[in-house]
Amino acid sequence: MVSLVVSMGMVESRLDTRQSHLLKICLFATGCSGIVAEFTLSTLASYLLGNTTLQWTLTMSVMFFAMGLGSRWSRLFPDRLLDRFIAIEFWLSALCATCAAAAYFGSALIHSSGVVIYGYAFAIGVLIGMEIPLVARLNASYEELETNISSVMENDYFGALVGGLLFAFFALPHLGLTYTPLALGAINFVVASVLLWRYRSLLVHRLRLMVAFWGLAIGLVLLGVCMRPIVMFGEQSQYRDRVVFQKQTPYQRIVITEWKGHHWLYLNNNVQFSTYDEVRYHEPLIHPAMQLAGSRERVLVLGGGDGLAVREVMKYIDVKRVTLVDLDAEVIALARSYPALRAANKGSLDDPRLDVVMGDAGRFLADSAELFDVIVVDLPDPKGPDLARLYSREFYRECLAHLSADGVVVTQASSPLHAKKAFLCVYQTMQSAGFSVVPYHTYVPTMSDWGWVLGVREKLDRGLKARVRALDFEGIETQYINGEVMRGMLSFGKGTFDDLENIAVSTELEPTVDQYYRESEWGW
Repeated sequence: MVSLVVSMGMVESRLDTRQSHLLKICLFATGCSGIVAEFTLSTLASYLLGNTTLQWTLTMSVMFFAMGLGSRWSRLFPDRLLDRFIAIEFWLSALCATCAAAAYFGSALIHSSGVVIYGYAFAIGVLIGMEIPLVARLNASYEELETNISSVMENDYFGALVGGLLFAFFALPHLGLTYTPLALGAINFVVASVLLWRYRSLLVHRLRLMVAFWGLAIGLVLLGVCMRPIVMFGEQSQYRDRVVFQKQTPYQRIVITEWKGHHWLYLNNNVQFSTYDEVRYHEPLIHPAMQLAGSRERVLVLGGGDGLAVREVMKYIDVKRVTLVDLDAEVIALARSYPALRAANKGSLDDPRLDVVMGDAGRFLADSAELFDVIVVDLPDPKGPDLARLYSREFYRECLAHLSADGVVVTQASSPLHAKKAFLCVYQTMQSAGFSVVPYHTYVPTMSDWGWVLGVREKLDRGLKARVRALDFEGIETQYINGEVMRGMLSFGKGTFDDLENIAVSTELEPTVDQYYRESEWGW
């Protein structure tokens, strides 16, 4: 043990037990910061590059690999361990604080945010990997090997737990991708500063570290002042029209753009609707199902937090109760308060007949015992396994179980032109769940050719397609859909269904709809 202390040099031999405790506290803080850095970069990659599952996998893998390299390379530091640890924290502070700004600049200026994000992930991973070995060596004078290693790892892992909770419940929803990186940089800066000022007399390169301290302090303040304009500059580069609103929620990034008085809503860079032509989507989504249903008293809308589908449902005076289930409370709040959205949905979310339930659509169906006359599935496209499960046979069987005897289910089914196999998969999967189904589609300028699948219980088939074809929508106020449009929506181009028998059913364990979507023109 004595030889180990001597080999660490005169500086480390003067560290006292209080520094051992301080180092562990610092490691707890850096463990907290490190895990949040990983989550932040993964979220940035998902937002800017798409494909959440792929980006989280790649970003985390790159960081863990880099951490291994950092741990290996730490053995190249034979002395001045405290100097090196403080320097690493300063470097981490700078990299963590600037990662979002760099990613947005990369997107705007070189149109390659992936290179920037993965580069930052690698660099931050290397530095994080160096932290634990250096702290363990600094602490080796005061604890036996087994105690030293376990206590150092313990503090790092406990810090990671706290960091994960902070990211999920505070940083991402309240600081967003704008200020979370800055907060990370501040944590590492505070750790380095505490060690620098508390033990500056023990440092070999005290002047260099002081210069780094003051330079980084000024840099963090300037970055805090300029961060929002930087992010807005990068955000604007992602969109053709002027960005007028942006917010990060725990579930997604919301962006609203404006052009000539019309507004577009984007979730995670994917357009949801435009006030220019959204009636071409929402009227076909709602009215065929409402017209076919034996009763319209109880309606369930899954998704559709923008209130536009609910607006169409509320046009029927015999509707007594509508239940809207949406995962993101921020979307609901925005639809109620943002002037352009409230004007578009005509205040439908404040209708006294509406009950809003915040939660997952699949979980709601699993926990509910209610029956509904019409079930509307207005969810985003099946990008990734988290959304694909809401297009699975199990999900549609849950819908069937909650459907009244002569009820109707309708789901948006993506584009039969650009994501043809995914569209056909929804058709096949609903059939396999016990529905008699009718597909239909129309052209929405903002979204191209778009499709839906409508279903009733198999025993109620009774020429379902002919019944849909006969709908005329008289007596209901519409801007787009009428009997002639409905008949046209039932017609598909030659060869659309030629491959139907080769399309696999999507299940929770085998989400083939996700695979089909990824292979489409709109895949990643």
